[in-house]
Amino acid sequence: MNKQETQQTIDMGGKFIVVRKNLRVPMRDSVALTADAYHAEGNIPRPALVALSPYGKELQALSLTLPAQRRPSPMWDGCIEAGDIARVVQEGYVHVIGDVRGSGGSEGDHIGNYNAGGVSLGQDAYDFIEWVAAQPWCDGNVGMIGISYYGSMQVFAAAERPPHLKAIFVSGGHFDFYETTYHGGVMWFMPRAAREGRGGDSGWAFTERIKSRMLDSCSTDEIKKRIAARLADPDVAAWPNLVHTLNYPQHHEAWFDIVMNPFDGEWYEERNPINLAANIDIPVYLQINQGRGWTVDGHIELFHALKGPKRLDIGAYPPMQSRPWIEEHDKMFRWYEYWLKGVDNGIMEEPAVSVFVEGSRKVISSSSWPPRDVVYQYLYLRPRHKLSFETERMGPEHAAPDGFYQAPLTVTDNVELVSWSTEPFLESVEMIGAGAAHIYAEIDQDDTNFILRLWDETPSGERQLLTTGFLKASHRELDERTTEGNPYHPHTRAVPVSPGKIEEYVLRLYPFAATLLPGHKLIAELMCDEPMADKHNGLLPPDSYHLPVGRPVTHKIYRDALHPSRLVLPFTQP
Repeated sequence: MNKQETQQTIDMGGKFIVVRKNLRVPMRDSVALTADAYHAEGNIPRPALVALSPYGKELQALSLTLPAQRRPSPMWDGCIEAGDIARVVQEGYVHVIGDVRGSGGSEGDHIGNYNAGGVSLGQDAYDFIEWVAAQPWCDGNVGMIGISYYGSMQVFAAAERPPHLKAIFVSGGHFDFYETTYHGGVMWFMPRAAREGRGGDSGWAFTERIKSRMLDSCSTDEIKKRIAARLADPDVAAWPNLVHTLNYPQHHEAWFDIVMNPFDGEWYEERNPINLAANIDIPVYLQINQGRGWTVDGHIELFHALKGPKRLDIGAYPPMQSRPWIEEHDKMFRWYEYWLKGVDNGIMEEPAVSVFVEGSRKVISSSSWPPRDVVYQYLYLRPRHKLSFETERMGPEHAAPDGFYQAPLTVTDNVELVSWSTEPFLESVEMIGAGAAHIYAEIDQDDTNFILRLWDETPSGERQLLTTGFLKASHRELDERTTEGNPYHPHTRAVPVSPGKIEEYVLRLYPFAATLLPGHKLIAELMCDEPMADKHNGLLPPDSYHLPVGRPVTHKIYRDALHPSRLVLPFTQP
């Protein structure tokens, strides 16, 4: 139901904000989206910052009344992502927050994820931006604002080239949509929380206007066949929510579509913002914090694909910003001061890449990623849980494999792991970039997960996560993009493992930047499930864990002269 347009003024401690509520924004197909606009008093045209998502504009308005929350606060709501309204107005912009097609107060149907199969969200964003630019309260200069989903929407919009969109500032966007949910082929539950509202997230503001693309485009027989195939996976069959979603997809339409598509391909690629980068010619600022590995990877990939003016800023751990989102605003307003207000503040004379290095706590600037020359070095897994630059000389008959048995989490609360550690470093060592873990393993089932975490441990035993790697064993195939320290998996099919056969599994370690100080150790942990809660996971959004293995699996990890299990890490040049 469309609400009536209204206008009111809010007193924010002596500073007044004019709020234009429930603006009707027409699309080219006669569907109308709804939006709220916030600006300072006075009929002065101003540059506008547009925020578009399915999370609901009313939820975003809480940034005016809810102090910013940090994880693990129970008040942290991952969907309040449109930015600090009061700050935007104070800086002299109009903050325009809209509901995408089929959500909140907007008309139309939303089909699938990012409207795959429906009207392109980029097309709607074009129409929305051009409407905003034509309003008397806008001076015709438009940028965009918002983190995560809002960041992805900025890329969709920029690829459509609306004439009045002058620049974008993307923080924490999602780019490779397969990797948004399947990390190394292992299903990740966080997108379910964001869409359906779980564990504290509010979720999408949809009612009856979201449709499953699978149900919309496949026959009943095809749907039954594909559901049966998914339920034949023991991992899926052991997880109650997935069984429920597959049997009752109504009101779980977006999550249902993802669960039904466990392989990469056209389903994900047609809306992959990386593929749209060639169409973007406006200036783009990309910002992401460490500790969100798959998203760091995506920002770097998008940065390399963009051809116009661009910036890449990789910030400090921890991985999650506040909600309401207030961080990075200083950088954003400098960017928009230059591109929307025409103020020559020197930002374009600065290096294109800025990287915060954990450990040393230094910021490195460069014209490219990685910001320093890198030499890949091997750290070998050795007996007695050691990591060493020296290879193992003994064969498997003497250097017997490590191992662990993982019972399904249906019958145990214990997540088993095996770990290896370096000796304390005598001098500082710096690593910046992506990496790899080559694991020679034998399992007694046809599939499992491999999850590797790399930690920096201080002499007192304090730890900080540096990077992670994920690989579903049946997704172990590599493709032609693979180079030393940069493995890539196509994820286009599953190749079951032959139980009892030793295989080499190559995990991609997501990009990171860290200095290990003297006395610190590097620790590698390998498991097939992950702890439901630990020091790192507690900093992530609700439901930020991966689908556990639903079958009992024994893992033997070989690290001998014939099976050189190793880490391939990006050590920088002195």
